[in-house]
Amino acid sequence: MTRAEAQNGNKMAGDDRNKKKIVLIGPVYPFKGGISHYTGLLCRALRERYDVAMISYSMQYPKILFRKEQRDYSNDSFKVEDTEFILNTASVKSIRETAEHINDMEPELIVMQWWHPYFAPCCRILTKRLKSKVLFICHNVFPHERFPFDRLLTKWALKKGDYFILHSSKEAGELLSIVKEARYRVNMHPTYSEFKRVETDSGAVPVDQASVLLFFGFVRPYKGLKILIEAMQSIPEIVHLNIVGDFAGARDEYDQLIEKFHLSERISVRDGYVPDREVGEYFERCDAVVLPYLDATQSGIAQIAFGFEKPVIATRVGGLPEVVKDQETGVLCEAGSPDSLREAIQRFFELKKTVDFAENIRKDAPRFSWEHMVDTIAELTE
Repeated sequence: MTRAEAQNGNKMAGDDRNKKKIVLIGPVYPFKGGISHYTGLLCRALRERYDVAMISYSMQYPKILFRKEQRDYSNDSFKVEDTEFILNTASVKSIRETAEHINDMEPELIVMQWWHPYFAPCCRILTKRLKSKVLFICHNVFPHERFPFDRLLTKWALKKGDYFILHSSKEAGELLSIVKEARYRVNMHPTYSEFKRVETDSGAVPVDQASVLLFFGFVRPYKGLKILIEAMQSIPEIVHLNIVGDFAGARDEYDQLIEKFHLSERISVRDGYVPDREVGEYFERCDAVVLPYLDATQSGIAQIAFGFEKPVIATRVGGLPEVVKDQETGVLCEAGSPDSLREAIQRFFELKKTVDFAENIRKDAPRFSWEHMVDTIAELTE
């Protein structure tokens, strides 16, 4: 090594030492799901500006609560280098040791993901022992499917936070209902653009249809899939619907609706978890993604769609109207109404003849960028 190279290396090392130290806590690859993808991409974005240590779980959920496989090794696009998988969310000993480890690093800020009250004891024990300021990124303040004491558990955990980032105005209101003086910012959920296209033989994507709609993600009552199936009765036969997601054992009632409305030739169903390497296939081959939700905070599915420059047909609930620009990046309609959803789908195909949805999505992309998220974190905490 020459003297110049050595001096340059020392300068770079010095630059790294001068960067603000942040510890990011949350699920990352190989853990499944949108929040794992989110945390991985956030870590990469933060590392562009800060010295970031990534801490994830040695155990996220105990098997008694989550019996399915929690990891997916099929696509490492979201892998985060130098992740420490040390936090067992159900072990007080592990939580305390993790807090001590973080304190030893002396970070200026700790960023934690929040999305379900299951994590309340873990977060409470951590924050009680951590010596640095804590920022909670709240994907949902309260869970979509409410249960007794969820509000109490959420307040117990989040009241120890110093800063908060929400993804919709609705979520901000819910936070303020339990943390009255919360220091927060609303930042739209950033876009997922890391899904790689890998050819598969899934057989669920109709390549011979002129128009394809996509419903993607976990199938839960609040997501309004029954409304979408009913609306399909009045949609022209040239339009095909792909339903791709995990029904969690409740598929029969949806199959009965499809049979009742004689839609078995126009609706394809793939039940179960979709590996990351297959996600792109479904989004690339659709004309629009449909979110017929009856209730919502924000949607990672919308951000996958925008990552593929696909428009979104969504209901006016929660934060969705803040994300989808009506007749520009998608179409909005009223929740719970098959007629309103049908009209929105028909309006989309009419607009598609004259509106360049993909171009509009590209123009709107800056407010959904990871750089914008890092700017928001900086403005809130510095």
